Amino acid sequence: MSAALRGGGGAPRGRAGEKQCSWASYMTNSPTLIVMIGLPARGKTYMSKKLTRYLNWIGVPTRVFNLGVYRREAVKSYKSYDFFRHDNKEAMEIRKRCALVALEDVKSYLLEECGQIAVFDATNTTRERRDLILNFAKENAFKVFFVESVCDDPEVIAANILEVKVSSPDYPERHRENVMDDFLKRIECYKVTYQPLDPDAYDKDLSFIKVINVGQRFLVNRVQDYIQSKIVYYLMNIHVQPRTIYLCRHGESEYNLLGRIGGDSGLSPRGKQFSHALKKFIEEQEIVDLKVWTSQLKRTIQTAECLGVLYEQWKILNEIDASYQDLVQRLEPVIMELERQGNVLVISHQAVMRCLLAYFLDKSADELPYLRCPLHTIFKLTPVAYGCKVETISMGVEAVNTHREKPSLNSHELPSRQSPVRMRRNSFTPRASADTVKRPRHHSLGSKPLHLLGPLPSLDARGPLPSLEAGEGAEQPQLEVSVQPPEGNACL
Repeated sequence: MSAALRGGGGAPRGRAGEKQCSWASYMTNSPTLIVMIGLPARGKTYMSKKLTRYLNWIGVPTRVFNLGVYRREAVKSYKSYDFFRHDNKEAMEIRKRCALVALEDVKSYLLEECGQIAVFDATNTTRERRDLILNFAKENAFKVFFVESVCDDPEVIAANILEVKVSSPDYPERHRENVMDDFLKRIECYKVTYQPLDPDAYDKDLSFIKVINVGQRFLVNRVQDYIQSKIVYYLMNIHVQPRTIYLCRHGESEYNLLGRIGGDSGLSPRGKQFSHALKKFIEEQEIVDLKVWTSQLKRTIQTAECLGVLYEQWKILNEIDASYQDLVQRLEPVIMELERQGNVLVISHQAVMRCLLAYFLDKSADELPYLRCPLHTIFKLTPVAYGCKVETISMGVEAVNTHREKPSLNSHELPSRQSPVRMRRNSFTPRASADTVKRPRHHSLGSKPLHLLGPLPSLDARGPLPSLEAGEGAEQPQLEVSVQPPEGNACL
């Protein structure tokens, strides 16, 4: 843990290492501090983690600062709810000290580590605490956006306690009944001093969103800029209802067999065999109200037609000639719609599926181009408290291997001054013929050519970026199950 926050103000320091900032730096013109507000067990940490995953996925460097972690580091052993009583002066002093330490870490992240957004995940239920945060932000020229979660549904609160808090580090090896009793008393301690945001008087000039009863209603006040509008839009689209998302590629295509990239070929005999196996799998799952989405290319449509159900064609799910960076931006509406929906099966292409998986599994831009998405394999994604459980299910139908491993550090095949996420297939024809069409590069705002940003010596030896689609060899997919681990709660 860093040292406690130092007194005094002064002008904010310059952002060190600015040339290494994200390609999406144009989205923010100054660092932003997102401040969570709400009683315990209101889903603050759930929203913090989802929002951070989304912002990092679209290229905005974001980090969560969970005050529960700081408090547990300062107080090694939690005994009972008495620690959170407002008249426990010793505990109140410890909690304030932890908040100051966390704010110092926020400052370091935003000013020295090139972060663009910090999420301050705590209860922040008093005006005194929020005023302290606002003064801190003003001293350092940070924008502030508050996210308050209000919930009075006892069933939702009880479900949250049982799903998340029972496994909290605060309650090692305790019975569920004891945890529920202690945590409800902890909530009562906070209610004594809780001062909700007041949009009509005291807080009318602040920028914030109130999320009421897990998204039943919203109240939005004074959104300042583009990134805050994206945060509002995202939070208004997520939900906590149980659902499952299935991702798979189309069946093996004729061009996969030939090792050709792109085009609009139909399925190979083994690809058709996979589509029948997919139908059997979906029927065995007995999925309620399943929606099926495909691209507008023949191989995904042929795969879906075998299912014998209605399906929607999405143009933005098409395989295109683009960098992964561009593809992520293109797929943002798909992610928003997936967050709004229930059970969905998405039949797409290798690069598209990599981008979708990177979002749900919280993978970095460096990992994204090398995520393994084999043909004839289904990824079953089940959202859980603070992450996503993934099951990889092989359909037992052979297919070519289109995956290419990440080049080793001693490889010299990567073109000079090219980073993996920026590389693109600059040659592409719809019919994948031997004649190629060279397309000029167009750089969007905030995405300058690399030669203007100077050399990137650390990337010179990484080797080639894998093609978005290719065909070679054979592969036996493996079954894998993983869950993103929870990191406790944000009570402070």
